Amino acid sequence: MRELITGNQAVALAVRLARAQVIAAYPITPQTSIAEELAAAVAKGELEARFLKVESETSALAAAMGGSLAGARAFTATSSQGLALMHELLHWSSGARLPILLVNVNRSMASPWSLGVDHNDTLSQRDTGWLQLYCETAQEVLDSVILGFRLAEESLLPLMVCLDGFLLSHYSEPVEVPDQALVDRFLTPRRAAFRLDPARPRTFGGGVSSEVLAGLRRRIQADMEAVPGRFKSLAGRFKRLFGRSYQAVETFGPAKAELGLVAVGTMAGTIKAYLKEAGRGSRVGLVKMRMFRPFPAQEVRLALAGFEKVAVIDRNLSPGAGGIFAQEIRSALYEAGLKKPLMSVIGGLGGMDVGPEEIRRLVDRALASDQPPEGPVWLEELI
Repeated sequence: MRELITGNQAVALAVRLARAQVIAAYPITPQTSIAEELAAAVAKGELEARFLKVESETSALAAAMGGSLAGARAFTATSSQGLALMHELLHWSSGARLPILLVNVNRSMASPWSLGVDHNDTLSQRDTGWLQLYCETAQEVLDSVILGFRLAEESLLPLMVCLDGFLLSHYSEPVEVPDQALVDRFLTPRRAAFRLDPARPRTFGGGVSSEVLAGLRRRIQADMEAVPGRFKSLAGRFKRLFGRSYQAVETFGPAKAELGLVAVGTMAGTIKAYLKEAGRGSRVGLVKMRMFRPFPAQEVRLALAGFEKVAVIDRNLSPGAGGIFAQEIRSALYEAGLKKPLMSVIGGLGGMDVGPEEIRRLVDRALASDQPPEGPVWLEELI
């Protein structure tokens, strides 16, 4: 079945298809309509779940943790400062190996406050032990939630699905809605090996020795390193059932070209439109990052191997360092001995529009210079 829905509606529909059992959320723009849609579904009996109306985002994640500890499939959603308010419990939930799925509708961080999109809210949580997937379309949003629940529950790691505020959350697109029976085949009910049970008392998250703590952190790292392979396997099964293919890192256009543009989220769609309009497929290609944590270093190297130069467009800023994706991509290439000129570009902060004309100016600048400038280039200032 095909429906015309927004990105936020795609989230709510996917959570219903996934048969989430515990849902907790606190309203914050531009996430609020996700919580509203799910609250209505529970109230109408369309979804058999507990919807918890809480007093803050900290409480929302705490409630999701409680549900997950009890063995339920748990979900929450937030944006921007709401995610920042969850920060302490992001560490607690990943350390407890709780496969919670959180949707974050990306929005700029204060101060000053803005409703515009950039990715600093989720990227500032990159060291909390959560998996992160970024979406370009409403179809990717729906599919990533379903696939994400399965990936989180197999990996025993919490997962964020990230979508651009307003540019994706509130725009309507045609979306293929899968049959419930097929979703049930792909995403079977959660079976927690260890859970809160009065009949079998256990303690969770208690104090441990330094040796035990170090061992548990090593296990998280090892399981994170296994995620790209697990994702590839699950994506293969997803394609066989639903006909849609996903990869941690995706390429469009030529695999070998003079310039490779790297982008995330809705900006990847803008670059696709530019490449089609400009007809520069022989000189420029696109590499779209879907997975950020764990960082898919091997997949990035393979995707960029055929390009002479690289320009990474970051809709984020790590003050004093530059673009976050550019930092990690440069490190991945360096570790493998791939010395490619890499231009770090900052663009679209606070929801500033990035259209084909801005991409054209960037491409012209990158193709014209043999060596990238030191430090980040600001997309809006390119002449």
